[in-house]
Amino acid sequence: MTHSPHDSELRAAASRLSRRRFVTVTSAAAALAFTTNLPQAHAAEGDPKTIKDDPFTLGVASGDPHPDGVVLWTRLAPKPYESGGGLPATAFPVAWEIAHDEGFRRIARRGTTPAHPEFNHTVHIEASGLSADRRYFYRFRAGRHISPVGRTRTAPATGARNGALNFGIVSCQAYHDGYFTAYKHLAEEDLACVFHLGDYLYEYAVNSVGGARNYTDRVLPDVFNRETVALEDYRLRYALYKTDPDLKAAHAAHAFMPTWDDHETENNYAGDQDENGNPPEGFLARRAAAYRAYWEHQPLRRPQRPSGPDMQLYRRLRYGTLAQFDILDTRQYRSDQAYGDGWDAPGPESTDPSRTMTGATQERWLLDGWKRSSALWNIIPQQVTFSQRRDRSTADYKVSMDSWDGYPASRERLLAGFEASGAENLMVLTGDVHVHYAFDIKKDFDDQGSKTLGTEFVTTSISSGKDGVDKPPTWDAYMQANPHMKFFNGRRGYVKIALDRDQARADYRTMSGVTTPGGSIATTASFVTEAGNPGLNPA
Repeated sequence: MTHSPHDSELRAAASRLSRRRFVTVTSAAAALAFTTNLPQAHAAEGDPKTIKDDPFTLGVASGDPHPDGVVLWTRLAPKPYESGGGLPATAFPVAWEIAHDEGFRRIARRGTTPAHPEFNHTVHIEASGLSADRRYFYRFRAGRHISPVGRTRTAPATGARNGALNFGIVSCQAYHDGYFTAYKHLAEEDLACVFHLGDYLYEYAVNSVGGARNYTDRVLPDVFNRETVALEDYRLRYALYKTDPDLKAAHAAHAFMPTWDDHETENNYAGDQDENGNPPEGFLARRAAAYRAYWEHQPLRRPQRPSGPDMQLYRRLRYGTLAQFDILDTRQYRSDQAYGDGWDAPGPESTDPSRTMTGATQERWLLDGWKRSSALWNIIPQQVTFSQRRDRSTADYKVSMDSWDGYPASRERLLAGFEASGAENLMVLTGDVHVHYAFDIKKDFDDQGSKTLGTEFVTTSISSGKDGVDKPPTWDAYMQANPHMKFFNGRRGYVKIALDRDQARADYRTMSGVTTPGGSIATTASFVTEAGNPGLNPA
């Protein structure tokens, strides 16, 4: 197993801190920070002309648009499957430019920044000074090498009465379960942006043939055939995923707004608790490695840069007065799953009012944001199923303790806060479960006659779960047990959402298959919800 030089340092620091200090966070985060692995202010730079092979093997990306700018991302990695990407431990200057046209004849902004080895030679440019609600093109240069061209779009001006917005939602892309062909189709959609709702990578081993991809034209190195634990493991796994041509195409075509779920670190972790109940200090060292690699490989801004095992990923993005997006983190601050996780009957442990999915600070931030919102649509991109999801119609039903059903008091506080805030048109965007769902969000899920407060669109996976089927084995039971569930499909794909000032329309896009390349895509179902009249209707 590969370990970064400072992994033992992190573990030693972690062992000296109590669990309470981890939970209260600030001093623990500082103690566990990668203080010996940050860029030096006056470090010498290498000559990019010495980079022989193409360093832009992982493509380009943009994200988190503001009205005057956007984040641009790339990484120098001429040998992406090697530690350090095949580059020496020195910084290299990287030039970047943003243009109004794809031919780069009308340059809007340009500059040069170092790609530091401490950040795995990744580059995060927080470009500013751009015009609102406008499409731009961007690229990078290192020595004689020029990156692929990316396309992005800034957000509308604050307070603008913008009329429409098209965006996509995606999640769950297990490399070993199939091809990312859905991203090829997503890249061809007319979208302003894409929300990635978690499980960008999986910690599980990927064998020499790429699992279900069953390669016959290549052999993947043994470095991928193990679970990710240390920093170098996570960095290499991102390199594997980001060499996928369809994922690169989607990033180059659209600005991404990512949030994580569990597999970017470890399956079903909760706060400082790992899946197997190990001491928190060891897991938090792993979490620090995972969070750092995540930030390095996503188009995220400086406030999202982690400090040790802590990273503020929740954040707010506005698209004029049409939409406010409150991106949540439902992993880092949650209470441990009740009843040992899995599916169980609700009981005193799961319904305890003190339990939280978001943590108190994030919950307060969300409720305060609704009170101040001037947006027509108030949208929550987040990870796990929000609406109630019973597994059967009888009184002995069970629910998932990893979803919001395992934290009903937390869900009730949010719904009550939304209703009291005066905000309008609640929409929840969800990933995680490898199926398409469409839900009406009820004020009281146990009373189907209660008020409908909003809608939830759940996207299936890009590849996780392999090809899938239209009607999974649970289809009949779920549809009967949950009248507020309006749609359920078990194939791979994504959801495309079109907002305007009258309605929101969701098109559920599904793949013919992902275990062989070249799958086709189709719209399996479409729903609309009217502004001011929550609830789903077939389009």
